[in-house]
Amino acid sequence: MQIAEVERFLVEEARLLDEGRYESWLDLFTADAWYWVPLARDQASPFDTISLMYDDRRLLETRVRRLGNPNIHAQLPASRTSRIVANVTIEESEPAADATVVRSKLMMLESRADKQRMFGGTCRHRLVRADGGIRIAWKRVDLINSEGVLDGLVVPF
Repeated sequence: MQIAEVERFLVEEARLLDEGRYESWLDLFTADAWYWVPLARDQASPFDTISLMYDDRRLLETRVRRLGNPNIHAQLPASRTSRIVANVTIEESEPAADATVVRSKLMMLESRADKQRMFGGTCRHRLVRADGGIRIAWKRVDLINSEGVLDGLVVPF
């Protein structure tokens, strides 16, 4: 995968999330994908200690279904978000598997109920070619303030 193609994909992923198109976002993931937001800095595994979020594909589907429910208490009113994806680099290329591990910086603003929050961090994606396009095999989001008070995380990063 080329860097320009990867950047377009990550920007489109951010756009889907900002527009609340969670079903379309879920379609970007492979059938065996996982999504992880570690609690501890340099956490090596989601199984060693608690995480802010750790979803396999089935839990991702549950999260998306809940976000699509107009009566989800944690999202009344619904969050509005704006994401910036930057500093995209290819960390590792796996030509035999047609896969690439990429790293990027994320800045996300969330506005909900007259409050605004800002999140920043580093994202890592393992991207694979499947089903005629690029798909996410896994996504890890390391927030710079992961060990702080975060007051209920509902919207994916």
